[in-house]
Amino acid sequence: MKLSLTDNLDQVQAIILIGTEGTDYSEYITEKKELDFLKSRIGDGRNEVAINQYNRYLFICHTVYKDGGNLFEKARLSGHKLQAMANARKIRKIGIADLSRQKEMLIALAEGLILGNYQFLKYRADKKEKANSLSAVHILKGPMKKQDIRELQHVCRGVYLARDLVNEPLSTLTAVMLAREIEKAGKDAGFSVEVFHKKKIESLRMGGLLAVNRGSIDPPTFTILRWDPEKARNKKPVVLVGKGVVYDTGGLSLKPTHDSMDYMKSDMAGAAAVVGTIYAAAMNKLPVRLIGLVPATDNRPDGNAYVPGDVIKMFDGTTVEVLNTDAEGRMILADALSWAKKYEPMLVINLATLTGSAQMTLGRYGIAAMGNAGEDLFNELKASGDRVCERIAEFPFWDDYAELLKSDVADIKNIGGRYAGAITAGKFLEHFTGYPFIHLDIAGPSFNKTSDA
Repeated sequence: MKLSLTDNLDQVQAIILIGTEGTDYSEYITEKKELDFLKSRIGDGRNEVAINQYNRYLFICHTVYKDGGNLFEKARLSGHKLQAMANARKIRKIGIADLSRQKEMLIALAEGLILGNYQFLKYRADKKEKANSLSAVHILKGPMKKQDIRELQHVCRGVYLARDLVNEPLSTLTAVMLAREIEKAGKDAGFSVEVFHKKKIESLRMGGLLAVNRGSIDPPTFTILRWDPEKARNKKPVVLVGKGVVYDTGGLSLKPTHDSMDYMKSDMAGAAAVVGTIYAAAMNKLPVRLIGLVPATDNRPDGNAYVPGDVIKMFDGTTVEVLNTDAEGRMILADALSWAKKYEPMLVINLATLTGSAQMTLGRYGIAAMGNAGEDLFNELKASGDRVCERIAEFPFWDDYAELLKSDVADIKNIGGRYAGAITAGKFLEHFTGYPFIHLDIAGPSFNKTSDA
């Protein structure tokens, strides 16, 4: 979707007016009946109001938000509702006039408008008929500057990229195809990409990635993304590691529950989040040195698949007793986390649709977080998550949980038992670190089957 600043809104089919208590709407609403209608709707607690002026539509977003809750997310949700109202009326170009002059709310509303307009219609024969009409947003000059527009546009493009990757089925997004898509994104945004293919992965003896891949007819990949700006604020990089299981059957520990495999194309959402983040950072010339690591494969129950009871030697030499082949994400991530040591990182953040335990605990409403990075870094990350409503719930990370991973036949085993599954998975990953580490289990919010508002 095109986003731009404009001096006037004469060419648009609809205008969103952002107001608050005391806002004078008379420049756009001159009819008494329309003003009375607006006042009655606001009095009924409506935040979004539509008025048909026949030559154009007015959508009023009256931003009177009570204290408490996430005000920016409420503005995003208003943007989402307004794009639905615009698309229902087949509006192509919409303008925004911020009469309240609340820049942060304006940005949040525009973000909600753009992200709410996302669709994945690539494989539908009726995609032209189903496609949203809304294709351009013009913001009246005021508190927002061109730099704000560029930054928001690039962030939204990064989100769109991540969503597109998650929505692609295995038939069009194997591990090799995912690496190619990352290469395309790198060329577009200006970050470098290096792809290790199967022979290189075998030569490096990345045992976890190779073990999970043994049941697949498609080879694995290990992709390294680098955003290395000249005037980076950090000498040591921040490393983002994303789980790239492009489809997960559970392997020989086949997933048993109703519809548990229907959406397993989304098991690479951690990888997609890493790609989208580095894409947006590079497009916005963020002065932060970033490295992304994406180990990728599918997990299938072929005759050569790894089996419960196998002992796998990992990239760092650790031996792992496999007791559940559906605990495959941690196996491929462990090799990537060991590889990350070579960068002497200031921080490593791991993102993965790792456990049903996290999803059962938090549902789609938050991210399970744990690690050893220290209180200050966790607080900064949680504050950032609150701001964009990617809420983070910090789980305890006591060493007691590591005791549950002790094996009789190997250094560790890949599951810890029935209880605290999300935490023991995090403890498994921590074994392969040795640097400040935060693990984000995004199993809950990674794939929503219905609209969020």
